[in-house]
Amino acid sequence: MNKLITLFFCLSICFSVVSQENESPYETDFWKDGAWITTGLGLNALGVSMIQNKPGLTEAEVLALDKDDIWGVDRWTAGNYSEQDDELSYIPFYASFALPIAFLPSEAERKNFGQISVLYLETMATVGAMFTITAGAVHKSRPLVYNEDLPMKERRDNDAQRSFFGGHVAATSAAAFFTAKVFQDFNPNSRAIPYVWTGAVAIPAFVGYLRTKSGKHFLTDNLIGFGVGAATGILVPEIHKKGNENLNLYPTARFNINGTGINTRGLALSYTF
Repeated sequence: MNKLITLFFCLSICFSVVSQENESPYETDFWKDGAWITTGLGLNALGVSMIQNKPGLTEAEVLALDKDDIWGVDRWTAGNYSEQDDELSYIPFYASFALPIAFLPSEAERKNFGQISVLYLETMATVGAMFTITAGAVHKSRPLVYNEDLPMKERRDNDAQRSFFGGHVAATSAAAFFTAKVFQDFNPNSRAIPYVWTGAVAIPAFVGYLRTKSGKHFLTDNLIGFGVGAATGILVPEIHKKGNENLNLYPTARFNINGTGINTRGLALSYTF
């Protein structure tokens, strides 16, 4: 899989360099964008490793959990559990990854497919890095952990301790808002723009609804995931727009001097005067 991603990335970068048309609103650079995607994929690998090594709860810790300790806005979701809604949430989640192909139909967009692919890879690598590292570093039980009818083994599982933040919603939101942003930039006079943006909001909102019902995330987890994904999906194309060369956004992670852990992680936004 990693080899296929690397090959696709290289082909997309090369194709974008040789096929950028004058009508494209974006500019890409082989070295800068290559470094961005490589860093993003590296941080994704780090985040996945952190998630895999994340400890679960002991039985005593599970029994000590109290719904009254949860924020009021989230308390009503504590104990939610639905396998059906969990499985259903994967349909719009996976479908959202194809949105840039389905809703970028103009000739100008087809001619710049390689360039758009690079921006899309950057978007998904960035939001993926933010999610995996955060999910690996932050210990927060999912709503289903508060469901006393579930087996203790499932409530204690380390996968049940990464509620913050909503990764499905973040990824879906990033893909949907990226699609809407690129569609508008290539088709600024299209009458379809309001409908495309409406869809960009509705799809991740529906995923968030299902993830909340399934007991995978609290409401605030999904709201934050929605915001992170939307911001990434909009900002990545925006900083590549012609005339915005001084604006930069990239995933970051800073380690302790002794190498024992991570101090900070997230997105860095910079503007060079």
